[in-house]
Amino acid sequence: MGYKVKVGLEMHCEISETNTKVFSSAKNSYSVTPNENIRPVDMAFPGILPVVNKEAVKMSLMASMVLNCKQPEFMYFLRKNYYYPDLPKGFQLTQNPPYETVGMMGFVDFECDGEEKRVRIDNIHLEEDAASLDHLYDTSVIDYNRAGVPLLELVTMPDIASADEVVAFLEHMRSVYQYLGISEADSKKGQIRCDVNVSIMDETLEDIPTNWGTKVEIKNVNSFGGVRDAINYEIKRQTKAKEDGTYDTEVEQETRRWDEESGTTIRMRSKVDAIDYKYFVEPNIPKYKLSKEWLEEIKKSIPELAYDRKQRYMSDYGLSDYDASILVKEKKVSDFFDDTVKLGTDPKEACNWVNGMILSYLNYHLITMDEFYMTPDMLHDLIKLIDDKTISSKQAKDVFAKVLEDKKEPIEVVKDEGMMQITDESSIEGIVDEVIAENPQVVESYDPANPKALDYFIGQVMKKTRGKANPTMAYNMMKEKLDNLKK
Repeated sequence: MGYKVKVGLEMHCEISETNTKVFSSAKNSYSVTPNENIRPVDMAFPGILPVVNKEAVKMSLMASMVLNCKQPEFMYFLRKNYYYPDLPKGFQLTQNPPYETVGMMGFVDFECDGEEKRVRIDNIHLEEDAASLDHLYDTSVIDYNRAGVPLLELVTMPDIASADEVVAFLEHMRSVYQYLGISEADSKKGQIRCDVNVSIMDETLEDIPTNWGTKVEIKNVNSFGGVRDAINYEIKRQTKAKEDGTYDTEVEQETRRWDEESGTTIRMRSKVDAIDYKYFVEPNIPKYKLSKEWLEEIKKSIPELAYDRKQRYMSDYGLSDYDASILVKEKKVSDFFDDTVKLGTDPKEACNWVNGMILSYLNYHLITMDEFYMTPDMLHDLIKLIDDKTISSKQAKDVFAKVLEDKKEPIEVVKDEGMMQITDESSIEGIVDEVIAENPQVVESYDPANPKALDYFIGQVMKKTRGKANPTMAYNMMKEKLDNLKK
């Protein structure tokens, strides 16, 4: 028997592009030095009052608009009274989902395997992140750098039907956050985390709430690969319990965690339908009205997103759907491409280099575009050297490697390595004549109808010029002379 799958997500993304934290003046910046970015507010010292970061609110509302959500009339925050060992004050400042959050009842359209999918959004809300705890062999240590960092929590309806769809959705949302300039959305820095809710149902049954099985939550999965693996494992675990007849005892409404080492989900605690967090309004942050003028201003400031860029690349530059999709996947890669084209580079040539040599280099060296030495100006200059016939396409690949290895400009590498192409017609003609004169037997066997017969002669020209002769000029000149000899 087959089973249908239903997945709902709670996606957490840190707002990394504000100068300070959401309620304090502490620096909002990733740091490997523990407890470096903290202020008295983060440590809950007596008499210290929180102040709302307006930029964080603005970014949250921008995300809400892109997710087709309804924005609230008033903005305010609540105390979530649930024991937080990683927040000194013992509670979290958050909003009241699904009521009066920065975004309510929206939807997201995204692509998965060439198909358009839609996920309904229950709400998106702004809150403060907690500190990070590391549990060692016999002790636990805490780093408060993350405490108070502005955090967006996106809660979806259970509309997703597979692990692959979940990953496609998460990749889409990461792109949205990056293109909006809200967050780097870097899972390696802990900026994206995800809670996953999974349940299954016999595929023969009608899709109504009472026919779905027990919802199991998998907490704090911090990589897209981990999300996919955790969901697939949980589907198998629940399916096996159905087939073994042990579903009612084995599958409880509970919170589990994903263990990468064993490739399994592990029980943490039981979970009830609704936890009473005893919310009450934060008395130190006055409730304030969001003006229509400010909301309209935020709406107008929304930049071009990945989907819009992709359409522009296809319509304005004639790029294929495949090439455009690769370019827009990472905003910084797309920005690099745009900056190169603005310098006057042919878009298709720039695309071939970015999607080919550059992405291969980044992937092989496990680095990001921020760590990539070559600039758009350098790529423009490198492509111009090819177009001007200063170097060949094959030489350009060697120049590319040397630029990155020696940290030099492309023209410097070409000069230092003596790579300038010979484009003078008389010089190339003299070498072509030499090769013909030195190979009478090969000339005698030359067949004009066989294009490959020229390979030997061109090879000799390139050998004599140490690869510097312009190959197109050498080919055309050699063909014309040999064809004339055969007439």
